[in-house]
Amino acid sequence: MRTSAVVTGVLAVLLLVLVAVGWTPLLSFDRSVADALHRHAVAHPGFTHLNRVLSDWVWDPWTMRALAGATALLLWWRKKRRMALWVVGTSLLAMGLQQALKALVGRDRPHWVDPVDSARYSAFPSGHAMTATVTLGLLLWVLSLHWRDEWRGWGTLAGASVVSVLGVGWTRVYLGVHWPSDVLGGWLFGWCCVAVAVLTYRWSERRDGRAVPADDGSRMEEER
Repeated sequence: MRTSAVVTGVLAVLLLVLVAVGWTPLLSFDRSVADALHRHAVAHPGFTHLNRVLSDWVWDPWTMRALAGATALLLWWRKKRRMALWVVGTSLLAMGLQQALKALVGRDRPHWVDPVDSARYSAFPSGHAMTATVTLGLLLWVLSLHWRDEWRGWGTLAGASVVSVLGVGWTRVYLGVHWPSDVLGGWLFGWCCVAVAVLTYRWSERRDGRAVPADDGSRMEEER
């Protein structure tokens, strides 16, 4: 997990710099992909409507935050209060980081004569992609520690989480409200937040003398 945090953090910062300085190859790639997908979205309104439903309701950031809140409440009810606070704190910090990065970079969203959707705030990083990555990453982490052996739907949920993270990134570019690099930035910064949250949680458990999983992914003892 430490390696994952470092690698995604470095890649996220590198991408941030390339976007901020307007690196021409990256901007050209973004424009070519966005143009091609926008033409398809305009020509296929039915498919576009499906993408809007998925983006604006199923994978909306507020839907993801509600899921994170429900996870924290379940943890609190099961007396796993440290982890509940970790889920809430990570979600809030990720939201703050996302807004700070948007204000720092100030990247314009794609502009179209015939838009199929609209969005507010600056483009980089994608809030939808980052929020989904953080929420679903935390959810899988919680389940892997405490309920993986009890719940037979683990594989289905893991697959649905991957589809959701990739899918929400697709919808944001397809609907013409984000550049591809915005989505990539959301994924990278989001996963870095999850990795840092896991590492700091393990550190807090060690500090208090509790059992923690090794870096090979073995399970942690349930909190006392």
